Amino acid sequence: MSQVKDEGVDAGKRRFLTLATSVVGGAGAAAAAVPFIASFKPSARAKALGAPVKADVSKVEDGARVTYTWRGSPVWLVKRTPTMLGTLPKLSGQLADPESKQPQQPDYVDGETRSIKPELLVMVGRCTHLGCSPLYRPEPEAADVPGEWMGGFFCPCHGSKFDLAGRVYKGVPAPLNMEVPPHRYESEAVIVIGEDTEAA
Repeated sequence: MSQVKDEGVDAGKRRFLTLATSVVGGAGAAAAAVPFIASFKPSARAKALGAPVKADVSKVEDGARVTYTWRGSPVWLVKRTPTMLGTLPKLSGQLADPESKQPQQPDYVDGETRSIKPELLVMVGRCTHLGCSPLYRPEPEAADVPGEWMGGFFCPCHGSKFDLAGRVYKGVPAPLNMEVPPHRYESEAVIVIGEDTEAA
């Protein structure tokens, strides 16, 4: 009968090696996790796309539209004339949501003009049907817009029509008024797109 010889294994040494291996393995796992977790942070470009945008409105001419980009979407600033504003109350019967009851704008904008100050409209330049960019047709009876027309925005993709406040006409593919983004006046000349008035 053979006997097992004691090889003189040091139990303390074995515990030390097990502990050291565990510590090194844990440190390696933590080091590998850092870049993985960091990948969930938004990039500088993504942060910039969501950051508020300042728009100088002091040089916008009457009746003109200028475009800014916020969160990857075009945002239009339209300086409406008294004549343009005068068309808004006349269209109520032709519009799907004339009082802007659907939540397509912040609570602090007027329902008819869809703006903080009547003369300046701030609006996302996308049709609410499939996201096309409507044409700005401020002149009444525009040749390329079918039917009675008092000025506004016409989507050539599927024929949706919006008035000069971005309110959608009845009987067109677009289901909602165009979106008014959060915005506030930093001064008489500067609007901050992407921040609510409460942030001021």
